[in-house]
Amino acid sequence: MSDLETFRRETRAWLEANCPPEMRRPMTSESDTYWGGRNAKFSSEPQRIWFERMRDRGWTVPDWPKEYGGGGLEPAEHKVLREEMAAMGARSPLPSFGIWMLGPALLKYGTEAQKKEHLPKIAAGLIRWCQGYSEPNAGSDLASLQTRADSDGDDYIINGQKIWTSYANYADWIFCLVRTDPTAKKHDGISFILFDMASKGVSTKPILLISGYSPFCETFFDNVRVPKSHVVGQVNRGWDVAKYLLQHERAMISGTGERGVGRPLGQVAADSVGSDDSGRLDDAMLRSQVAAFDIDEAAFAAVAERAIDLAKAGQSHPAFSSAMKYYGTELNKRRHEILMSAGGIDALEWESERSRGGARPRAWLRTKANSIEGGTSEVMLGIVAKRILDLPGA
Repeated sequence: MSDLETFRRETRAWLEANCPPEMRRPMTSESDTYWGGRNAKFSSEPQRIWFERMRDRGWTVPDWPKEYGGGGLEPAEHKVLREEMAAMGARSPLPSFGIWMLGPALLKYGTEAQKKEHLPKIAAGLIRWCQGYSEPNAGSDLASLQTRADSDGDDYIINGQKIWTSYANYADWIFCLVRTDPTAKKHDGISFILFDMASKGVSTKPILLISGYSPFCETFFDNVRVPKSHVVGQVNRGWDVAKYLLQHERAMISGTGERGVGRPLGQVAADSVGSDDSGRLDDAMLRSQVAAFDIDEAAFAAVAERAIDLAKAGQSHPAFSSAMKYYGTELNKRRHEILMSAGGIDALEWESERSRGGARPRAWLRTKANSIEGGTSEVMLGIVAKRILDLPGA
């Protein structure tokens, strides 16, 4: 314990000395986020400084082994780092699908050559990844996917289409599910493969959402040649890798339910509604909704921390991420419903400077997708009923 307290003091001192004040504030826009990649640009000098200092210390991926670009921290040390960053409001230096999803899958299923090739580049923000899972006719029923990978010597020739591919138009590489045995049962005959988005035959088309903004794309593969050595795990056993990765994706999406850095919901609501003589939110019904939300948010944050501890200890239930994903996304939708209620008619402004270009209604509309992406709420509840509660007929 004394060693851990020493680590906490040293970590706190290092963060205070190295995290610029500008990186201790909530991100204000998509451009305020550094995703890394071949064509990435820093939006500010403090953003560059913060990323490079954390990268050089291995703290873009603190719990990954040092040989793969990580910090090599023990679970308890990683928890301390998260706590100290949260205490000062420090941003994550590198949001990344490579860190959140692909990295854990490679650590578990990748060959040593694959780990050495891809993990250090993910940790250093050199390559930006996207996810090729859903198809026009394979969403919740993902195992019905039809994108084919036909054998051709040492390569596969890939043809098909993916949809809802987040940031595909900015990504450098893709981790993709393809059907390598069309004669097998739908959960069999699927392989998990990696390839460069600059490969001949890959094209993307952005999809516009009702909010007026979208990270999503359609992605097309037309005779894309990919070496067979890029398959992660066993050929035709990609569903095992896919399921493992989905646990991490759902845990990532569930994080939308946590406030993290930024002003509490009640303070934001007070900007529109005002406060009474006692300093309380000047709307009793709204005040009750905010109080109930704050309690649920705090409970969710505690459960999320417990989920991380269990995962680090190898004791997490495989389906627990589905419960977290469901509750986190529903909580985030509640947050934005309250913000819309607090804003009154002003919250409906779409393009005025007063509403920062309709930021509030656009964010509210965007949350509607939270309960669809990464597995619908209905599918998540079905998994919970079957895998955790063991309900009859589930």
